Amino acid sequence: MAKLNVGFILARRFTLCAFANFVDVLRLAADEGDRSRPILCSWRVLSPTMDPIASSSGISVRPEERLGDPARFDYLVVVGGLVDEIENLHPDTVRFLQRAAAAGVPLVGVCTGTFVLHRAGLMRGYRACVSWFHHADFLERFDGLEPVSDQIFVVDRDRLTCSGGVSSAHLAAHIVERHLGRARAAKSLHIMIIDQAMRAEEPQPGMPLALATGDALVRRALILMQQSIDAPLSIARVAERMAVSRRRLERHFRAALGMTPLAADRLIRLEQAKHLLATTRRSATQIAADTGFCDLPHLIRVFRAGEGVTPDPFRQARAQPEPMHDPSPPRVGA
Repeated sequence: MAKLNVGFILARRFTLCAFANFVDVLRLAADEGDRSRPILCSWRVLSPTMDPIASSSGISVRPEERLGDPARFDYLVVVGGLVDEIENLHPDTVRFLQRAAAAGVPLVGVCTGTFVLHRAGLMRGYRACVSWFHHADFLERFDGLEPVSDQIFVVDRDRLTCSGGVSSAHLAAHIVERHLGRARAAKSLHIMIIDQAMRAEEPQPGMPLALATGDALVRRALILMQQSIDAPLSIARVAERMAVSRRRLERHFRAALGMTPLAADRLIRLEQAKHLLATTRRSATQIAADTGFCDLPHLIRVFRAGEGVTPDPFRQARAQPEPMHDPSPPRVGA
């Protein structure tokens, strides 16, 4: 019997990389080297039917078991994907998750899997992590609920949620460390070429929450800015891509965010520079180039104006050791 048994529920059009990252941490922790034998961990894809489940990339995964008794698992992981599909979860799957919650099985929401758990009524009173990219989508669907979009994952008692992508590997490593020890978790991440485990409170490398808005035009412009962060577009070019005049774009930004498009673009690049300083070993010169600043002096000027310090002291302050988290599991395995 494996020490850690995980069941996966894949939503229609789920995100393949989020699922694969989570599974690979379990796979590499389960055996010596990368022999992939499910000795210390086991994992199964569950479904009410045995029909293949298509990911958002079009690649399908075939379920291995029908739903059955949820109590045979230590965790149930719901992997979401395209927001438009969260309403389409099979009713039997919803009931299965509700039985799991009633039995005390910890539930994990990956990517928009958090949306699925909320839709099933299983996140009331819990903090939930949502990607910055889906922050506004969450607010539209769950009125009055404020998700956490400035951390890579959130652990709140027997609910664990993450923003998707590589954060699913870090959440999986957190679970592995709880049950199998830090060495097993570190081994998985090292083989996956991930330098070290990130704590839950590490920031998501995405859009600053100060730029959250319901204005569709501004949101599209912000995403375009974020996607071209290493080679910033002029505001005139952004307006052209949005098929609006520069004056109209600026009016929308002032009304929605209280700032100009240029200031928003600078904030996006500054936040990304902060993230790279805190989480990588890249030189400040390289980070300046990666975040679209003319040169290191330009980054230093903007950094000092925004943060009150230059990049080097900021990095040194973030490098201070943090207290270890409590490794005790939330539930004794079956």
